[in-house]
Formats: sequence, C-alpha cells, structure tokens
Amino acid sequence: MTRSLFGTDGVRGTANTHPMTAELAMRLGAAAGRYFRREGTGVHRVVIGKDTRLSGYMFETAMTAGLTSVGMNVLLFGPVPTPAVGMLTKSMRADAGIMISASHNPHQDNGIKFFGPDGFKLSDEAEQKIETMVGTGVDPARPENIGRAKRVDDGRFRYAERVKATLPAGQDLGGVKVVIDCANGAAHRVAPEVLWELGAEVVAMGVSPDGTNINDGCGSTCPQAAAERVVAEGADLGICLDGDADRVMIIDEKGRVADGDHIMALFARSWAASGRLNGGTLVATVMSNLGLERYLDGHGLHLHRTSVGDRYVVEAMRAGGFNLGGEQSGHIVMTDHATTGDGLVAGLQFLSAMIETGRRASELSVQFDTVPQLLKNVRYAAGADPLADADVRAEITAAEDRLNGQGRLLIRKSGTEPLIRVMAECEDADLLSEVVDGLADRIARVA
Repeated sequence: MTRSLFGTDGVRGTANTHPMTAELAMRLGAAAGRYFRREGTGVHRVVIGKDTRLSGYMFETAMTAGLTSVGMNVLLFGPVPTPAVGMLTKSMRADAGIMISASHNPHQDNGIKFFGPDGFKLSDEAEQKIETMVGTGVDPARPENIGRAKRVDDGRFRYAERVKATLPAGQDLGGVKVVIDCANGAAHRVAPEVLWELGAEVVAMGVSPDGTNINDGCGSTCPQAAAERVVAEGADLGICLDGDADRVMIIDEKGRVADGDHIMALFARSWAASGRLNGGTLVATVMSNLGLERYLDGHGLHLHRTSVGDRYVVEAMRAGGFNLGGEQSGHIVMTDHATTGDGLVAGLQFLSAMIETGRRASELSVQFDTVPQLLKNVRYAAGADPLADADVRAEITAAEDRLNGQGRLLIRKSGTEPLIRVMAECEDADLLSEVVDGLADRIARVA
C-alpha cells in the first residue's frame, strides 16, 4: 500500500492545508495513540515537543485531543529541539514521542514527527500502519479512561544536561568565543545556555521568535548573516542550527561555511584514529559529495550510502552497528550521544576537536576537495508525475551517458515538498551546468 500522508520525515505541509489541518492532526493523534498504547503497563504516556511556529499551538492542541481520546496521557514540553524529544521519550519511559515542526521549512509549513519508545524515529512499516488507522478510524476510550494532559517545565533542562555531558570529562569551553544562530527556532533558549554554562563567550543570534520568523534569513539554511557576525566579532567558531535544531552548519573564524559532509569527514577520521568509529564506516545519503567518498577511501574508511532522509541513515547505522552518520544538509547522527541528528551536540563535538588538537576551526573544517556539485529544484503540480514522462526519461538516460566515468547524476522527488531535485557532480563545470540545466528545463515543461 502506498503512503499519502507520511514523507521522508513524518507528515509535513502548509498549515491549514491538507494534510496539515487541525482535524487530520486530531485523527493522526488518535491513530498514533492507539498504535503505541502498550496494554498491561498501567501507564500510557506520550511526550510532545514543538518549535516556535505560530501553527504549533493549533497542532499541539489537536494532537493532544486525539491522543487523550484513546486514553493516552500527554506531557507537553513546549519549544524544545527535535533530539530532545527523542531523548525524553526514552528517558521518561513514554510510549511515544511527537515533535511538531517542519524543520528548516518556512513558518507557514509545519509537520509531525514520531518517535518510538526507544527514542528512534519510526520505520516505513510503522508509519504505514498509523496511516491506515487514520483512514479507518479507531475506537475512543471509555469516558473513565480518557487521558490527561499537563505541561512539563523541565524538558529543556533535562536535555541541556544530557548535551553538556557529551563533552569529554574535564573539558570546557573557557576562552572560546562562539556565535550561535538558533534560527528563531526550538533551540533559541537552550543552545546559548548550554554554551555559556560550559564556559564559552556567547554571541547569540536568531533568539527572538515571533511565530513567523523561524528560518527567516537565518539558521543553517541561510548562514551568511552568522558568517559575517563571526568575522565582525572575532569569534573562534559559528554554529548555525535550523528551526528544530537537528541540523548544523559550522562557520570557521574566517567566515567560511562547512556543511555536513566536511563535519562528518572530520569526525570520521578523528574517531577512527582513536578507535571509536564502529566498523570503520560512515553512513551518509546519496546526496553526500563524491569528494567525501574519495577522502574516506584515502584513509582506509568506508562510506555506506542510503536513501535521502536522516531516519534512513539511522536505520542503516542500527542495522550495521555503526555509530556515525548524517547528511550533507547538516544532520549529524552520533548514536553514542543521541537517537537522531543533533546540531548542538555536533557543534560541541567540533569545539571539542578544536580544544583537543589546539587547531583553529579553519584548519579542521575543510577536510577534502569538494567535487563540483549542482542542485536544481523543479516544482511540479499536484497529481503530476514528471519523472514518468517518456521525454524526461530519455533526457535522463542521455545525461547519464554524458556523465559516464566523469561524475554522477541523481534525480529524485522530495519527500517533504512537491519538488523534483536534479543533482549532478562532475569535475567539468561546463558539462555539469549543461546536464543539470538541460534536465531541469525538460522536467519543468511537463511539471
């Protein structure tokens, strides 16, 4: 059965437009509550976090109504990072965790992500079962068994202490100046607090959310302002998070931005040198740069590629017993510390590497020569399937033939937006542009 609600990272869309309506969120809450409810335990609880979007209030209330209607007790943490929800789900023995966020998307979008009792995101199979239950409906609890809901104030502090504990014993950030851009999102309070409590001099940006300015000209998807601030302040490092703080971009003291591939390369090599990289393997998606793969090969390490989506990275890590993975976009997954991508933890690990080696950020942030990569997004109409068009398929085949032996081509549908992503890598910049532009134009004609 095909899925129509869930994408690569939960359910996502424009608020008050299908599927992100209050009515569907309530049904989704009821279905998820019935799916996760563990009979015989005596306690049935779900933790809910959210980012700072205006629509978060609506979805938080709707999800709570659905969950309590099937007998689940709900603990509401308010704005906390996505990785905090994964951590709190497990540490508080909850049946499930829910994060209300559209991550790096603009404020008008929102999304709903689920975590199982082990703190990890759900499999495709589990999401399919919940989606089926949304369609068929579930029986409500008897009146005397309706669940309760309450707000919990210490979720942020529990998460902060867990994050601080990821630094090696005896290490602190004294004497380090850090610019932290919180994207006016879920980490706007906890990230500056953690850095300051660890001893850093903190310059905070993106810490004044108003419900509509999340990811707006700030954060990991728009690091230019933070890069300028790093240089202007004479900071040692810049850390740019996205709206739910599961992504990160690192900025060195010169204002240069390092993406997830370069951060993972640093961690993989240093962890391997200290015997901490399980299986000598880094797990990343098909979007990671060819330069990363060549870099790892050159150091006797292996790159295991997965489909796009951090949960597919985590699934491969768990299946293979690996402990480091992520995405070029900045999801850095370290299962020794967290169950999902954690931008703040990744930033701290980068700072730790600076302290241990005595080297500046600019000496650590660029680990390999990036193979020229070009990505273009083509928006398509609802119900359309541009990749099924015969002319488009023929153009893709011709493009693959042109790149054969010189680079690689990746065409895929976004799992969170109605976009076709056209990405290619090639040492020949002219050929790269010709291939990507030609394919994007062809797809746009039928989109």
